[in-house]
Amino acid sequence: MEEAASEIAAAAVGELAPYVAPLTVPPVLRPASDDVLKETEIAVRPVWQRLHPQLPPTLMWGYAGSVPGPTVEVRRGQRVRIAWTNHVPRGSEYPVTAVEVPIATPSPGTEPGRGKDPVPPNADVAALPAWLVTHLHGAQTGGGNDGWADNAVGFGDAQLAEYPNDHQAVQWWYHDHAMNVTRWNVQTGLYGTYLVRDDEEDALRLPSGQREIPLLLADRNLDTDEDGRLTGRLLHKTVKIQESNPETGKPVSLPFTGPYTTVNGQIWPYADVDAAWYRFRLVNASNARIYDLVLIDEDGDPVPGVLRQIGSDGGLLPRPVPVDFEGALPTLTIAPAERMDLLIDFAALAGKRVRLVNKGRNQPAGVPDVPGDVRYPHVMEFRVRECAEPDGFTLPEVLSGSFRKLTHDIEHGHRLIVLTPPATKGGGGHPEIWEMTEVPADEAAGLRLPADGIIQLVNDKGESKTYRRISRTFNDGLGFTVAEGSFEQWSFLNLAVNPPVTHPMHIHLADFQILGRDAYDASGFDTTVGGTAKPVTYDASTVVPLPPNEHGYKDVFRALPGQMLRVMGRFDGAYGRFMYHCHLLEHEDMGMMRPFVVMPKEAMKFEHGHGGDGHGGEHGGHAG
Repeated sequence: MEEAASEIAAAAVGELAPYVAPLTVPPVLRPASDDVLKETEIAVRPVWQRLHPQLPPTLMWGYAGSVPGPTVEVRRGQRVRIAWTNHVPRGSEYPVTAVEVPIATPSPGTEPGRGKDPVPPNADVAALPAWLVTHLHGAQTGGGNDGWADNAVGFGDAQLAEYPNDHQAVQWWYHDHAMNVTRWNVQTGLYGTYLVRDDEEDALRLPSGQREIPLLLADRNLDTDEDGRLTGRLLHKTVKIQESNPETGKPVSLPFTGPYTTVNGQIWPYADVDAAWYRFRLVNASNARIYDLVLIDEDGDPVPGVLRQIGSDGGLLPRPVPVDFEGALPTLTIAPAERMDLLIDFAALAGKRVRLVNKGRNQPAGVPDVPGDVRYPHVMEFRVRECAEPDGFTLPEVLSGSFRKLTHDIEHGHRLIVLTPPATKGGGGHPEIWEMTEVPADEAAGLRLPADGIIQLVNDKGESKTYRRISRTFNDGLGFTVAEGSFEQWSFLNLAVNPPVTHPMHIHLADFQILGRDAYDASGFDTTVGGTAKPVTYDASTVVPLPPNEHGYKDVFRALPGQMLRVMGRFDGAYGRFMYHCHLLEHEDMGMMRPFVVMPKEAMKFEHGHGGDGHGGEHGGHAG
């Protein structure tokens, strides 16, 4: 009765009631597992889906007619060939309406709110065809199977991709990756999860079957009619921070964040669970929203001691990490494209309701924070019932005996990548990826500074280094060529401190471990010049601890403002041309993406040009 009254009251004011629809679980697709390599088709087609009981059906595009797409499940070493087929008829309506609103509308902050306001939609987005290409995010597969952004297909065509799946147990996910339009194509519903199983994971006897549930989070906005009522139509609403950039003549907008959180395609659902252990395979499939998740009770208090993280992007962590919403993990922070393998013990919560919420930076968990861009903190609710049968699961102390920590004494190359502030000269109002190479000391001494593309840096050893930019856009010449099987350390220096911007960086093909984050004083970078007026300097007074849940293998890592992020990984298992990029999809589409090539070490002896030998970004200190 209380739920019905809440729903009616919400509808009367044009708001949606939380926790009134059951959580849906995507269908599971298990490709044939015999010795014959069989082709599995996964077709994209239009689908009408109700995101909430109070909404009319929403036009979307789905893999195999499902949003999210089916959960693909394979065994380690089971080679799979998938035909990602475009079955969206020519002339089909594009499912997303796109608008840009001035920064002062509807509030002085940057939170764009619900509905489109009296702003005309972007006719160029409305005219988009179904031009699609699928990337299996995290997979070790050849460059020709990776979903190269330019190689998108139209109606009736198929993208053929082969996946060896020779990887430890892991949760990957798949999504559209078409050049320039990924941010809108993914919003149509083109995402799904992909699980690789192995014997090591099986031996842990983790919760399975109905007690292993994928949770794919994606924030959305919805269009409104002339009366302010939600129509259910998908709305990509962004805030303009510049009406017309002087270099491009085009407006500059912030990445998309929407007020409504969907879980498995439903807005704020609930799940009935037993008073037992459950395993949740979490994916942040949002364009740009970074969630700070907290588990709270009906009184709004955090629920301690019941949640453990056992895995991240690249598979199992060495041991379980308790999440008590205090100390080192005050929230469970997950950026776009990150995955988390979670265990929740509901044993002591029978008869209760607990809620997963997104915490705003200015308010307690569960409380709306409009200035903090959390208009609705709801994510989902768990309704805990008595367990009919005893739960025999015991949490192991060690999860992965095969895990090996990467250390700096492994022979490896170096890369330095700089992430620029949005206002940097020549950047068109958007942040960029700069690949850097070190300038010899004698040449550096003769430079007239500050200069465009020249960055001076003082590392933790007090050494002064000078670097020259060798690329800044996706279509600049190839910068990095990597020998297959080699280890490399990539260091991302994020200069975007005013305003602060966190970039979730994703490198295709390889698994990495985070070596650490170091604070740097970035005030010496002059955006009007595009270089440093004084060196960017290591800040010894600020220690940046690495959260315990970031000690595993990852392929997405948060590069925080005013810091140097250091990661190390091995580029093995495949050859070809790949990409790395910011996984804020608006940033990716606007050029924060660069190619790299992996080839046999023996073939690199015949490389022409600069060769990209892995030492272009060496900068001493932690990276030297």
